[in-house]
Formats: sequence, C-alpha cells, structure tokens
Amino acid sequence: MSTTDTEKDAGTRARRRARLTDTLEIDTRLLGMIGAFVAVLVVFNILTDGRFLTPRNIFNLTIQTVSVAIMATGMVFVIVTRHIDLSVGALLATCSAVMAMMQTAWLPQYLGLPLGHPMIPWLAILAGIIAGGLIGAFQGWLTGYMMIPAFIVTLGGLLVWRNTGWYLTTGQTIGPLDPTFQMFGGINGTLGAFWSWVVGIAGTLAALAVLWNSRRDKQRHGFMVKPIWAEVALGAIIAVAILGFIAILNAYQVPEGRLRREFEARGEVMPEGYTEAYGLPISVLLLIVVAVVMTVIARKTRLGRYIFATGGNPQAAELSGINTRLLTVKVFTIMGVLCAISALVASARLTNHSNDIGTLDELRVIAAAVIGGTALAGGIGTIYGAILGALIMQSLQSGMAMVGVDAPLQNIVVGSVLVLAVLIDIIYRHRTGKG
Repeated sequence: MSTTDTEKDAGTRARRRARLTDTLEIDTRLLGMIGAFVAVLVVFNILTDGRFLTPRNIFNLTIQTVSVAIMATGMVFVIVTRHIDLSVGALLATCSAVMAMMQTAWLPQYLGLPLGHPMIPWLAILAGIIAGGLIGAFQGWLTGYMMIPAFIVTLGGLLVWRNTGWYLTTGQTIGPLDPTFQMFGGINGTLGAFWSWVVGIAGTLAALAVLWNSRRDKQRHGFMVKPIWAEVALGAIIAVAILGFIAILNAYQVPEGRLRREFEARGEVMPEGYTEAYGLPISVLLLIVVAVVMTVIARKTRLGRYIFATGGNPQAAELSGINTRLLTVKVFTIMGVLCAISALVASARLTNHSNDIGTLDELRVIAAAVIGGTALAGGIGTIYGAILGALIMQSLQSGMAMVGVDAPLQNIVVGSVLVLAVLIDIIYRHRTGKG
C-alpha cells in the first residue's frame, strides 16, 4: 500500500471518529479532564497505600475544595468577558472579617443582641454578602465606566481589601464563631445518612429530567439527537456518579467519642453499638446550589448570553446594543457575592476568622477556571469545568501532602500544571478550530 493510500485511510478514520463524536455530542476536552482527574486519584491512592480514596479523605477533599470552587464559578464569567480578578482572596478576607465582627462585636454592641441569639449568624451572613457585592460592584464600576484595566483595579484591590480586613479586626483572630454559622464549614454541618440519600435521589431524578427535556426540546426544533442507547448510558453514568458519591460520604462514620460526648451533652446515654454517618456536608450542598444557579444564568438567561457574546467579540456586542459597561459591573458584583459566600464556608470550616484566610486563593481560583477550560482570550468557559478544575487542584495538593511532598515543591507542581493546562488548551483549540 502506498503512502498516499495510508494517509487517505488515516483521514477516513479521523473523519469517522469526528462524525461519531459529533453524533454522540462528546466533549473530548471534558473527557480528557475527567481522565486526568481519575489518573490523579489512582496514582495518589497507590502512593498512599490506599489511604487517598478512603471515605474519610474523600469527605475532607470535598469540603476543602468548596471555597475555591464557589469563587471559580464566578471567575469563569470574569475571564469570559476578557477581564481578570486578582482580589478574590483579599475580598474573601474582608467579607470574613465583616461576618466575624458582626457576630462577636457589632451586633451585640449596636443592636443589643446577646451572643447566641438565633438571628446573629444570619444577619452576619447578610452583611458579608452585601459587603462583597458592593465591593465587587465598585471594582466593576472602575473597570467598566472609568476604563481602568481590571488587572490594575483588582491588583490594587488585592492590597486594599487584604489590609481592610486586618484593620476591621485590628489584626486579631476572631472566634469561635456562632455554632449555626459553623454548620456551613463542613464537618460541623452535615445532613446525615437519610437526608443525604434524599438529596442524592432528588438530584439524580432532576439530572435525568433535564437530560430527557433537553432531548425533547432538540427533537421539537428538528435538531439532531444522540441515539437512545447513548442517552441511557449517559443517564446511568450520571446516576451512578451521584449515588456513588453519596454512598462514599455515608460510609464515613462519626467517631464514637464524639457521638458519646453529644449524647452526654443532651443528658442521654449512647446505646451500645450505635453508629452515625456524616453524610453530605452542607457546604457541598451550597456549592451544588451555586453551580446550578450559575449554570442556569450562563445557559438560560439574557445576562448569560450577553456575557458570552461580549467575551466572544466586545465590539460587536456593543454595536448590537449590549451595555458592556453595565455588564462589567454585574459580572464583578456576582464575583463579589461569591467571594462572600466562600468567606462563609472558609471561616466556618476554620471556626474563626484569621488574618491569613484566603491567602493565594486568587491564584488557585484563576488556575481552577483555566484548568477547567475557560479561555483567557474570552468567550469560552463552563461552570462544571471550573469546579472540576478546582477538584483537580485540591486533589494534587492533598495527595502531595499525604505523600510528604514539601510545600514549596507542591506550589512548583501546581504552577507547572497550570502552565501545562494552558498549553494543552491552546493546542486543543488550534487543532479543533474552536478558538
């Protein structure tokens, strides 16, 4: 067979694979990310003699990922619109300081609410979200209306808000925070086995309903749909993933000593052989809610369409009537609100506010979004990709810590992975013609 014939056969096979990929609507980049994530899990599980994939470590891995993942969903919108936000870690610290001071000083002092009052944690959370939204809107106004590059605005914000948080607390660690507030941090707030299964089953049914409705909508409008066996296979994979995750979390049992202390605090005696599972952390449930809301905004709302249209071609978007300046304010406001929600999770997990909270989170958040497929050139990005990117980042750091890798080398590896991810993304988009 001649070289020309061989090249023709290779081209034919490539076209067949492309047609199959298009027919099944397979996101090859997403598959690559999932493959990389699975490879990281398997490698570290081997290196740690099976300790990495235990229910306890998976539980800890999820609650450690939440704070960065929540901010990464907002960073997708920021980068898609061709901006950047270097202030998210510092803004998290300011919001955390506001919520901590509201609980321990300001509300008791100015409103006369005694410590432990049921309204204190909720008013503190509301104050933190308002502060985050206002700061985000201010930075968006400077960028959108005053035409100062977002890089400069948020680089200044990194210094301003980090030290604003320091002044709000006079450099002190504030805590312990309200017990209700701490429930959003992870181990101090979980659903237990029964309600975790309820949430898991409800989530599975909702995901399958979305899958089915999407197929019906495509058929109604005459678009090509996947073969029914592919839809069934995808639905089965989704169901197994959700319910398997819940089963793993429910396998992590509350230590007997802690259970005994809880029974004693209630004046009861713990029954012999009694066990209890942690289940789904409230912080992870909060991440799921944020992910769903951000995905709906991105795919189903006018704001989402404007964000991606502006990122794809800002000049064309402005000429078509989109108020790109106001859009910038909205995007940074969303980012500020998400920083406040992340501050809630981060400080609740630590049970206090500390001055170094959120340090270097801006780099982790940007890395998660970029590793998750958000193009720095703008116009392209997904919410689920950013969350998967955050999981990959946290898995790398946790795995290296368990293996005994020094912190400086951990940062070297994470930085190298970020650069490699961007390089792979550039090569992928060049070969597929997607950017």
